[in-house]
Formats: sequence, structure tokens, C-alpha cells
Amino acid sequence: MSILLFLHRWVGVVLALFMLVWFSTGFSITFIGSPTIDRAQRLAHAPALLPQDGWLSLGEALSASAAARAQAVKASGEAAGGGMGHGGGMGGGGRHEHGGGAKAESGLADARLLRLGEEPIWLIEDDAGRRFALSATNGALVELDPQAAERIARDWLGAPSLLYLDTVDAAVGVRNAESLKPLHRFATGDAAGTQIIVSARTGEVAQVSTRVERAFIYAGNWLHLFRWLDVLGAGDYRRDALTYVGFFAAIGAFSGIVIGWIKWKPGFFGRPTYARGRTQPYRETWPKYHFWAGLIGGTFAFFWAASGFLSTNPGQIFSQATASREELARYRGAALPQAFADWRPTAALGLAADVVELSWSRLGEEALLLAQSRDGARRAVAVPGAVAGLGEQSLLAAATRLKEGVAIAGAETLADYDSYYFANHRQTALDKPLPVLRVDFADAEHTSLYVDPTDGRLLAKFDTSRRVYRWVYSAVHHWDFGWFRNHWLWWGWMGVWVSFGVALSASAVVLAWRRLRRSIPVPQAASGERRARRATQTA
Repeated sequence: MSILLFLHRWVGVVLALFMLVWFSTGFSITFIGSPTIDRAQRLAHAPALLPQDGWLSLGEALSASAAARAQAVKASGEAAGGGMGHGGGMGGGGRHEHGGGAKAESGLADARLLRLGEEPIWLIEDDAGRRFALSATNGALVELDPQAAERIARDWLGAPSLLYLDTVDAAVGVRNAESLKPLHRFATGDAAGTQIIVSARTGEVAQVSTRVERAFIYAGNWLHLFRWLDVLGAGDYRRDALTYVGFFAAIGAFSGIVIGWIKWKPGFFGRPTYARGRTQPYRETWPKYHFWAGLIGGTFAFFWAASGFLSTNPGQIFSQATASREELARYRGAALPQAFADWRPTAALGLAADVVELSWSRLGEEALLLAQSRDGARRAVAVPGAVAGLGEQSLLAAATRLKEGVAIAGAETLADYDSYYFANHRQTALDKPLPVLRVDFADAEHTSLYVDPTDGRLLAKFDTSRRVYRWVYSAVHHWDFGWFRNHWLWWGWMGVWVSFGVALSASAVVLAWRRLRRSIPVPQAASGERRARRATQTA
């Protein structure tokens, strides 16, 4: 018992303020979130594509921009040999010649044709996760200057003019900033303090936020995830800091739970209680307040601290959250289908005015061209060399390539979410589409893949280790399962227990401060002077 008291007391002294920050920022994360741009918003603001004669094929744009992309990789400090192809640099190996003399590259993960304002571009992503915007009229690598980015921002907001603020490599609350940077920031000058951030690399709007929303970003994820360490130049230690603080916070919470249950004497069946009929040993307000907040909400505090510790995957005890780049390359297939390189957009396609982009998908030697409407609907476009859809056999063959040498145990098309593939409270069906094909493998890890049958994308990968992680972290940290998928129930549940966490940690801060004041020796002369001053003031 004495060891538990020692651990709980001094872990609380050290980490009480961290816990108060964590639970307080948990309110912001739970009920406010971050002003992120989702897929539905991008489509709603996208201009109509309306292809024209004379636009370049993907292969021609890749060939024309190869040297510029290789130079961009060098400028960003990456090795030029780690480019888009597995066999060489970005302008080199792994390419196919086609009739027009243009070349296509093998390490292509995504390719979409859309408009940035009036400019048609091929927006591509390579196997290394690098993103580039290529002009569909001349193949040039597009790098948006502030003037071009401002036009995109004005179209998005419908604002007549904007104030250019600066260009930065990172901005608080912007996801995937590494693949989007540099970022141009603009302000509308309105009373709400609205700002909009546009990627100079891809022309995508990365964030739109008001002054209040930005304040909640700082009061939420920025504090909660120790992003302030980046400002102090200690960003490399952020994950380690979260791991250690989470570990000791869990110890503090667990020891408090044990102590609380030992000291609680409710008097059942004539059991003796404390003096004056108290069921707990404390008479002072703050210790009593801390006792009851811990007894009622301590278990949830422990769940959140322990799952926060596990969220960093300490010691890499859990498998990776997503398929590796090598696995994804095997899944898609080594070579680009020739249709990728040869097909050129034309006005003869006759696309509807609500079509905002065309995207290529591929599995093995099959290529599929999809038209994306502003409402999120997708349909195959009949062009030479492309298939009308990806059949189940093509999807299963791709899954087999990812898990080489492992037999498929079963496959099922799911019309609804399950315990592992689901949309969280801030995602839509565009972010987590349905139906989805689940492919189960007969390996020791019981691997399952979730595949979008419309475009063949690998949406999720789970093995036994990752399923354990889903329950020991996500389930008890986010409460995103079962009945808690109901928004109202989830908000009520989270509100109650986060409130207990705030109460528990606030009282811990007060008690920790009192303990420090008693534990730090005060020089005798200084304490004598203070007593003399008090006596003088009293007189």
C-alpha cells in the first residue's frame, strides 16, 4: 500500500498538469475537432472538367515533366534515384514507349485529371507518396505562385479579394502537409478572421478556418499531441515524450484506482466506516473532491492514459497501420497499362457538366477510367484500352499479389461497416465508401484486406496484431464501436467522462501544488521575514 501511495503521489505531482491539459483539450477534440477539408467539400467546390481537344495524355505529361520532377525531388533533399519507377530515377527506368513518343512510368500510385481554376492538370502521386501537378496543355510541372493560389482561394470562398499573408512549409491543423508544402496563406479580412491555405505544389485547398476555429486547433490537437515541441525544435522527440508521459500517467491512474477502492468504506452489511459516518477518509474539500472524482471517473482516466500510451505503438509491438509501399506496388502490379499512356482527353467524351475529374485506376494489366461527379457519384468511362469495371477476379488477383504465396480463405462483399472498417464521427461515405470487398487470407496473422470494388483501391489492412490495437487503443480512446456510433449517445458519453477527467486532474493539480510547497524546504530567514511582515500587517 505504501508503494502505491508513493507512486500515485509523485506521479501525480509530476504529471497532474499534463493530465489537466490532456482532458481539457479532449473537450475541444471531441466536440469541435479541426477544420479539415474532406472529399465532399473538395468536390463541391471543384470547377466542371469539360475536357477539350489538344489536352495531353498522362504519358505525354509524365514524359514532358520528368526532368522537372527529378529536379524537384533533389531540391527537397530526397535522392533522385528514389523516384517514381522501381528501376531508376523519375525520368528513367521502368517506362513504356508508346506511339506518340511520350513515356509512362511504372511507380504511379494515383492519377487524376481536373482543373485548377481554368488550368487543366494531371494531379499525380508516386509510389513514394510525392505529389505533383502537371499541366495537361504543355506537360510543365505546375508550381503555384501566390497570385495563382489566390485565384483558387477566391473561387473557393467566392470572395472578390484576399490578403496574402505568407508562404510556409507547415501550418497547424493541416493534414499531409509534407506532400502539399509549401503552403500559401490568405486572409479575407472579415470580422470572423477567416483564413484559407492553398498548396503551392498541387493547388488544393488545405484548410479554411476562422479565428475561433484556429483557437480550438491550438486548444485541441496542438496541445494534446505535444505539437508545441515542434516550435521548440524538439519535434523529433515528440513521439517519445507522448509514450513516456502516457505510460506514467497510466501508472498514476491505476494506482489511484486501487487506492480509492481500498479506502472506500460504504458501510455495507454493518461494515464500519470512517468518523462521523464518512465513507472516505478525507475531511478537507480538495482531497475529498479528488477521491470521489477518481473513484467514479478514474477507470476512464486509466483507459485514456493507457490507450494514449499504446497509440504511439511503443517498441513497435503492433504491426503497421497500412500496407507498405512495396505491398501496394505488388497489389497494383509492376507495369502501367498502355491505356494510361496513350489515352488523350477530347471534347468528344461528352461528359456532363457536373463531372469534375477523371481518374485512372489499375490492377495488373487492367485500366479503368472513372468520372467523378460533384455529388460523389462515380461511373466508368468507355475509352480505348480501358475496362468497363474491375471484376471480383481482378480484385482477388491483386490481393493475392500483395500476400504472395498465401491462399485466400474467403471473400465477402459488405454492404455495411463492420468492427474494423467504418466511418468515424467526422467521416462521410466518400471517405469510407460502401460496398466494400473483404478478402480474408489463410495465413498465421489472419490478414484481411478491405478493397473498394469500384476503383480497386486498397482501403484497409488488418491482421491479428492490428485488430488487438483497434480494441486496446481506438475502442477505449475514441469509443467508436457498437451503440457509440450514434452521435448523440457518443457525445453524451464522452462529455460525462471527459468532465470527470477534468475534475480529477484539476484537483490533482491543486494537491500536487500543496505537496510541492510542503516538500520544498524554505530558508529559515525568509520564513521569519514573512512571519514578521504578517505580524506587522495584523498590527
